[in-house]
Amino acid sequence: MAHILENQLFAAAQVIEQQLDQEFDRLDNLDTDDLKALREKRIQEMKKLNNKKQEWLRNGHGTYSELADEKEFFEVSKKSPNIVCHFYRDSTERCRIVDMHLKILAAKHIEAKFCKVNAEKSPFLTQRLRIKVIPTIALVKDSKTKDFIVGFSDLGNCDDFSTEMLEWRIAHSGAIEYKGDLLQPPDVKRKPFINRPQKTIRGGYDSDDSDIDLDD
Repeated sequence: MAHILENQLFAAAQVIEQQLDQEFDRLDNLDTDDLKALREKRIQEMKKLNNKKQEWLRNGHGTYSELADEKEFFEVSKKSPNIVCHFYRDSTERCRIVDMHLKILAAKHIEAKFCKVNAEKSPFLTQRLRIKVIPTIALVKDSKTKDFIVGFSDLGNCDDFSTEMLEWRIAHSGAIEYKGDLLQPPDVKRKPFINRPQKTIRGGYDSDDSDIDLDD
């Protein structure tokens, strides 16, 4: 049995070695025209990405800003297909925690527009998106609302979650580019709330009592 396993490993190693040799040969055999074509393709890709970045910055990406009203939200939606929008209320302490993290992420992920909307001043938009709990973060991908982060239940039910944890959760919507492992949340220290009653919001979202129901 051991001998058979050794033969299988040896055969697999030979296949990998052959594949590497073939790739090295391909690179070695590239002529000047091929190298120029590869270089030109890379330059065009970089130019395209740079143009995208410039467009994002012109549309207010890179900063975390407040939208004046529902009209501005729809205007932003036309210009920015990927949006991370925080629905907040002035009297809710947890909204200030969200503000702190989104300000950091806005500068890091210029591919998405990070913004916030006063839920009480935008009743039409709030009702249209069926937002019942504050804070709620609406996640828009390719101009379609893909997901909601309702309260802090997805973030460990604690106030001291890390920016990386929120980034990981946002990334599940596809609204931002993420280089980490979506299957594995960041290893962060969490202090879960103990003996706190849970209430279900909008049939499927759980939130603890420090999140505010708009109907309260």
